[in-house]
Amino acid sequence: MIQGLSISGIADKGKAVGRTEDGQVIFVEGPIPGDVVDVRVLRKKRNYSEAALVRYQEYSPDRVTAPCRHFGECGGCKWQHMSYESQLRFKEQVVRDCIRRIAKLNPDIVQPIIGCADNFHYRNKLEFSFSTKRWITRQEAAGDEEIQNQGALGFHKAGFFDKIVNIEECLLQDDLSNTIRNFVRDYAAVHALSYYDLREHHGLLRNMIVRNTTLGQWMVIMIFGEHNDEAISGVMNALQNRFPEITSLNYVVNTKQNDTIFDQEVITVKGNPYVVEQLGEVRFKIGTKSFFQTNPRQAKVLFDVAKEYAQLEKHHNVYDLYTGLGSIALYIADGAGQVTGIEEIPEAIDDALVNMEFNNIRNATFYAGDVKNIFNNDFIRAHGKPDVVITDPPRAGMHEDVIHTLLALEAPVIVYISCNPATQGRDLQLLSARYDTVKVQPVDMFPHTQHIESVAKLVLRKS
Repeated sequence: MIQGLSISGIADKGKAVGRTEDGQVIFVEGPIPGDVVDVRVLRKKRNYSEAALVRYQEYSPDRVTAPCRHFGECGGCKWQHMSYESQLRFKEQVVRDCIRRIAKLNPDIVQPIIGCADNFHYRNKLEFSFSTKRWITRQEAAGDEEIQNQGALGFHKAGFFDKIVNIEECLLQDDLSNTIRNFVRDYAAVHALSYYDLREHHGLLRNMIVRNTTLGQWMVIMIFGEHNDEAISGVMNALQNRFPEITSLNYVVNTKQNDTIFDQEVITVKGNPYVVEQLGEVRFKIGTKSFFQTNPRQAKVLFDVAKEYAQLEKHHNVYDLYTGLGSIALYIADGAGQVTGIEEIPEAIDDALVNMEFNNIRNATFYAGDVKNIFNNDFIRAHGKPDVVITDPPRAGMHEDVIHTLLALEAPVIVYISCNPATQGRDLQLLSARYDTVKVQPVDMFPHTQHIESVAKLVLRKS
């Protein structure tokens, strides 16, 4: 056991990090920076160890009471027990450390992090699961009453694919989401509807998705695990009658052994099979299977940073790599001459084309395919040398072939948006062969979690 470990920072997957007197790095879940704890080492690696919390010796001055009643059981928000100002400070430090250690750049280029004005009720999408196996809380386990292992509707318990934490109130989405979810739970109890057994793969109620937009539109998708027309009609009619606020009411019957609905038919019971969101002057149709930024207000902040860094002019030719459903490409299109986006997921490109038409945008073009395969010399000859490249890769960062193409292309400006400061740092270091990174702007998109967005501006170095 390690005693008196001082916690000094935050790390990936919501863990805290400390360092022993002899320099050993320890990762542990539960404490926050400033806590002094005793821990038990679980796994020892060459460069670090993973440990479990045993007890607290001292509490951090940054510690606050987590407002969510499910904190500590539901693993969605790792940092609710740390003040939001402290969360921002440590997230900014994570970006600075990646710029210094991995990118090998001066951390002074990192700008003060932009926090989220609304650090609760900021999400526009939550997905809940039903299960015959409810996670038993610590309070229940410590009590004297007999535990009834009844079904649950809520979130998966981390590390347990078949255990669901029963959620009464989630603070991340508008409260109507709680009312809708709890209504479905009550309706299921009254009508004796079966919950899905995640091990045996049977049961009626499987998942539900609740989406909303800043324009006040609401989408609900009920996912059923069995064909039972009478029971399904009962659930959908009850939702339609109880909640006139739902503008898009849908359901899916998914009898596969995995939860994905991308290959399933979605049946719309009420309204359109989409809701509409607006960022700036651009409106987006968000379909039942669409990916969209889950924090729309902060997404606009992020996009505005990217637009500022791009310094667009009306004649500029812009490439948007890893464009998704074209949200950034369409957002900046009015300030550019031509925008060309590439995205690996064909369904996302379908959404991009729909939204381009929805906004009457005529200067955007989109391609479906792997960026490393499409973004090549033939592509560049067909679309011309860009004045600006915007890239927003997944957590793994950019493929080395994309890096090599960018270095050979020598676009005057690259705007690199990242959801992983570590892989962004790696790619900035590789791009430093021809580019100077002049600014890095951290943006907090997901309060109370470890996730950080970071926007970097790179300028081609003069020969």
